[in-house]
Amino acid sequence: MELTLLGTGGPDGLPLPGCPCAACETAVGDDARAATSLLVDGVLLLDLTPGLAFAAARSGHSLAGVRQVLLSHPHDGPAVEIPAGLPAPGRVAPGQEIALPTGHRARAVPVDAPGSGYEVTGPGGERLLYLPPECAPAGLPEAVEPYRAVLLDAVGRPDALARLRAAGAVGSTTDVVAVHLDHRVHPGPELRRRLAALGARAVPDGTTLTVGDIHDVPDVPRRTLVLGGARSGKSVEAERRLSAFPDVVYVATGGIRGGDPEWAERVALHRERRPQSWRTVETCDLLPLLAEADGPALLIDCLSLWLTHAMDELGAWDDCAWAGGAERELRRRVGELTAAWRATRRTVVAVSNEVGSGVVPATASGRRFRDELGRLNVALADESEHVVLVVAGQALPLRG
Repeated sequence: MELTLLGTGGPDGLPLPGCPCAACETAVGDDARAATSLLVDGVLLLDLTPGLAFAAARSGHSLAGVRQVLLSHPHDGPAVEIPAGLPAPGRVAPGQEIALPTGHRARAVPVDAPGSGYEVTGPGGERLLYLPPECAPAGLPEAVEPYRAVLLDAVGRPDALARLRAAGAVGSTTDVVAVHLDHRVHPGPELRRRLAALGARAVPDGTTLTVGDIHDVPDVPRRTLVLGGARSGKSVEAERRLSAFPDVVYVATGGIRGGDPEWAERVALHRERRPQSWRTVETCDLLPLLAEADGPALLIDCLSLWLTHAMDELGAWDDCAWAGGAERELRRRVGELTAAWRATRRTVVAVSNEVGSGVVPATASGRRFRDELGRLNVALADESEHVVLVVAGQALPLRG
């Protein structure tokens, strides 16, 4: 089954008309995108958008053989002109299926927002799934066969990927292609980086894919260390990297801190941002979690608070305690954590503060904490596939 992406952008395309934002200003060449529309084997058209005939001709295809036009999402604004010779566009009721004389079948898949997704089966049995913008599948069975290709709004709804993976609809050989792309993410390297973390990719308008071909998408690394200063966006970056995972354990090392309303507000904001399917564990006992062989992905936020807890337990802030054995015991604990990080078989993302570039602390205990955190970051970074430094919300890859 051959699939041509006549457009891969959001409903208003990219750049958005009249938008002066930085993402739109840099959306040129292959990064400029028309509204998403898909042509399947030249006979089935999914979504009707402006300039279709020109887009098809530019990709080396004709619309003359189209036998069915299906719409996936509500179209606001003026009606789109139907190119001469095309059949009138229609929709399929959720759960219903239509069959084309060519042997193609299209079944409407319910979604959790206005619109319809479509499962398309080719004459040879290959299956693809296409979802409208800002939509995730609704009511998936507990176990389904993986699709050969899935096209969806991966940027806006990474949780849709998580649902599909949980149901078995997206597997290791599924080609996940991001469509409905707009100015939410800067085009080019930043878009590719974000999609790679989700196990997805983007292609330019006019690309023709063979459904079932295997494509290289970077593997999600097992160990990722995300560094950054205060309010740099490091936690958001860490959460984004696991947003398409069906099951995540969020390891909060900071605890509740009863009586501290400012801390409670921070915790509440983090919880509101995380998917509801994630489970939260409040602990600094990281070794058993890292040792579990088959557990879900871990997000540890953060190592700075783990170190604070360890130094509290050892009384390591005090010079006498430090000289009397606390230093040696802290180094032993850091060594155990590093060994567990190295040996873990779980996917894990850990957040830590980068404190070595700021003002030198005025106290000996403050300088001690800064130095020990720097040593901890160095040890775990050395054992990580990916290391990222977040500055002003921008993720700068240091490794991977």
